[in-house]
Amino acid sequence: MKKNLLPLFSRPLNLVLALMLFLVLPSCHDDVKSTYMYKATIPVFLEMSDVRAADIIIEPGKELENPGKIYIYGDFLFINEPKKGIHILDNTNPSAPVNINFINIPGNVDLAVNSDILYADNYVDLLAFDITNPRDIKKVNRVEDVFMHMYSHATGKIITYKDTVLTQDSEIMWGWGRPGGFWMLESSSDASFSGNRGGGQSQSYGQGGSMARFTLMSGHLYAVDEYSLRVFDVLKEDEPKHLKNIDLGWGIETIFPFKDKLFIGSNTGMHIYDASTPADPKVMSVYQHITACDPVVVNDEHAFVTLRSGMFCRMGVDELQIVDITNLYEPKLVKAYPMLNPHGLALSGDYLYVAEGEHGLKSFNVADVLNIDKNQLEFLKSMKSVDIIPGPKSLIVIGPDGVCQFDYSTPSVLKPLSCIQVKNPVVV
Repeated sequence: MKKNLLPLFSRPLNLVLALMLFLVLPSCHDDVKSTYMYKATIPVFLEMSDVRAADIIIEPGKELENPGKIYIYGDFLFINEPKKGIHILDNTNPSAPVNINFINIPGNVDLAVNSDILYADNYVDLLAFDITNPRDIKKVNRVEDVFMHMYSHATGKIITYKDTVLTQDSEIMWGWGRPGGFWMLESSSDASFSGNRGGGQSQSYGQGGSMARFTLMSGHLYAVDEYSLRVFDVLKEDEPKHLKNIDLGWGIETIFPFKDKLFIGSNTGMHIYDASTPADPKVMSVYQHITACDPVVVNDEHAFVTLRSGMFCRMGVDELQIVDITNLYEPKLVKAYPMLNPHGLALSGDYLYVAEGEHGLKSFNVADVLNIDKNQLEFLKSMKSVDIIPGPKSLIVIGPDGVCQFDYSTPSVLKPLSCIQVKNPVVV
């Protein structure tokens, strides 16, 4: 009998039929009911009229829960709580920052500061606040319906998403299988503002990190979403005017200003735009790379691009790419260095700081771009990091556990100054 069964199961079709028969025949098993808990992101629909009718409340300083973006302006440090609002801290002494207040802004993801005017998104609207006195903040303007991508065309309402924990009762047959898996979305760090390194029209701009989606340059505010670049005239700081949208394709993530150029990171490459005519940026070139998450910082000769793998990064590679931009119309890859899981990065002179996510924080001397791997300075494995700002007083690093500051006057040795811990650390 065994002899006859072997030829039967050696035939693919007969094997399938035999397995089907096995599954439908009665068998001994136990039915078990179980309750499973899992994290999910669910859509939430809002009427924008209700959002606008609600007051923007300035609250006393409070504990960080889930920090998103960092931004500095003068002696003040701004920390965004994604979809909730903005913490403002007096950072006169980086060794002892003081939490001043919290601007409650539903739907807020990004921020930028222009001559004492704070710009922040409120779902589809752009808000402007007078922060001349950060302890007495006043909302001075609202530009409606400029971030239209958040509207659900089917409902005409705002669509946003909320992380929640769900439970599900399942009945399984013990020994025949296991409950289905679920997706856990990684925290989006794909949203922040970056300040210009120069000045324009006698305006004073702040400074943000490499994960920025807003930046200021030459009296204009530039904001990117997943598909486009939005241009605002902010020559009159408290009266921002939406000028135009520029289609960029898909997978747009970050924007970094350098002189009169805009370097825009996407899932598939780096877009370079000439913004010498600030109201009408023009594409110069697109540097293509493998599909991956992509922040970028630059100097006169090179762009430093981190590519990382992850659920929202199309499972790409983990590496640092050095791109020659001496000819902005023909950017060329110089060399790529393997990394662990690089997120944001910051450039200060010849020194590059790379946020390696849950793996830590790295620093390099990049004077010789062909030997960066031989010139690593430090690897702080305990400093989980997502983005970095090389400020005038300190190196500011944000990660899932909080916001830390370092004295980096000696680039090869980062000296801890302070850390602001968060209430609910998340996995990066």
